Amino acid sequence: MSVERPAVEPLRTNHRLQFLSDAHLDQLQAAALRILEDVGVRFPSERALAIFAEHGAQVDRDTQIVRIPEHLVRKAMSSVPRYFHLGARVPSCDFDLQDGVTYFTTDGCGVETVDFETRQRRPSCKADVGRMAHVSDYLSSIAFYWPMVSAQDHGRTAPLHELDASWNNTVKHVQSETLMGAASARYGVEMGTVIAGGEDELRRRPMFSVVICTIAPLVQDKEGIEGALILAEAGIPVGFLAMPTLGTTAPATLAGALAMADAEIISATVLMQLASPGAPVFHSIMQAWADPRSGNYVAYPLDSRDRYAPVEMAHHWGMPSFGGAFGTESSAPGTWQAAADVALDPLLVGLAGAEWVTGIGLNRSFTLLYPEAIVLDDDLYHRARYALMDVELSAETLALDVIRAVGPGGHFLAQKHTRKHMRTAMKPAITHQTGQDGKYRDPLEVARERVAWILENHQPEPLAEAKKAELSRILEAADRELG
Repeated sequence: MSVERPAVEPLRTNHRLQFLSDAHLDQLQAAALRILEDVGVRFPSERALAIFAEHGAQVDRDTQIVRIPEHLVRKAMSSVPRYFHLGARVPSCDFDLQDGVTYFTTDGCGVETVDFETRQRRPSCKADVGRMAHVSDYLSSIAFYWPMVSAQDHGRTAPLHELDASWNNTVKHVQSETLMGAASARYGVEMGTVIAGGEDELRRRPMFSVVICTIAPLVQDKEGIEGALILAEAGIPVGFLAMPTLGTTAPATLAGALAMADAEIISATVLMQLASPGAPVFHSIMQAWADPRSGNYVAYPLDSRDRYAPVEMAHHWGMPSFGGAFGTESSAPGTWQAAADVALDPLLVGLAGAEWVTGIGLNRSFTLLYPEAIVLDDDLYHRARYALMDVELSAETLALDVIRAVGPGGHFLAQKHTRKHMRTAMKPAITHQTGQDGKYRDPLEVARERVAWILENHQPEPLAEAKKAELSRILEAADRELG
């Protein structure tokens, strides 16, 4: 028997925590502009170079480096929409990026999973993408679905198969990180057009969005940027994600790393606006550190100041921010590290004001999927959601008459007011689930059972057979051409 899908519950707050002063934001932006004009960014794409040259940027065809003058950056950035609309298979799951509301998604795109049945670690496949879309469809913390692992059983067309598995298992908006290259992007747009019901409807309610990673330092990915141009032309929201590692692919100082990463994102954003003015583009920086003793990638050192500063940098440009959270370095869920790494993330990224945020549900620095980890992260998410809520103050909640009736030294158990409110006053966390012995159970065990329950009892609204068949036809064509 199917159970009703709970409504999405985004973070909502009127509070703001400013990580950088306005003067610091001006300095960082000025530094990015200097980098764009004096150093430049490499664009290994003839189409991109031609667009820049046409609009007056300094283009070196031999090195493929583009230097963009400040006046051209400012002009192009003026057409970036501050907010935009995201569509879903079911219109009630559509959402608008807006001030004071933060929408979360899963993390992607991992390469391994711990099999839910056998508990053995193995490479991920398309079925895993669909299974986690099924679970995500039910969880109220997840407003849209980012395929958590890659469909490694489908080679070059894996990104298209990930879209297919997602749309067949969730009604929510879908986001891809791996849809790259002009040919793949065209197939993705064709698939999105099927889901939306037409090109105009896809532009009005984009069924998917795409994140394109830059290459530090100061290089754009050829396939990524050429695919992004196709997507932007079709009205598909495109985000650019810079991932500088302090000390190796970026300066060892946080300010230098942020300024360089910002230049990478803005250079790509300028290109999108020159090619398709008004195209929806979003901004994301997720920095990490290189351990000087080993060279290891470290996302959560003791001092990770300004982890949320990129949110403010995006807003300083007038762009929506795609924030980063979760993605613990712990190799398994349920450990002290798994919670310690990420516990502050949803609260602080909400206070920073990010419009949408990745990364619920992965371990080992965004690479390993334990299916039950999504439920543990869901619990941390809701702790932050409640922490950001305003406290209700009224005659009923202040309960002065009840306090007067009980008086000093009494107790409240016999009061009608207590019977009315006690069951809803405490919101039990995953750590407060009781067993048959009346004691609190192991949260990891509860999380595993919760995933199994969702998979068994919740049935996502099925995709119409005609649309399912059309997606299969498109995939077959893509496999023939690209596979």
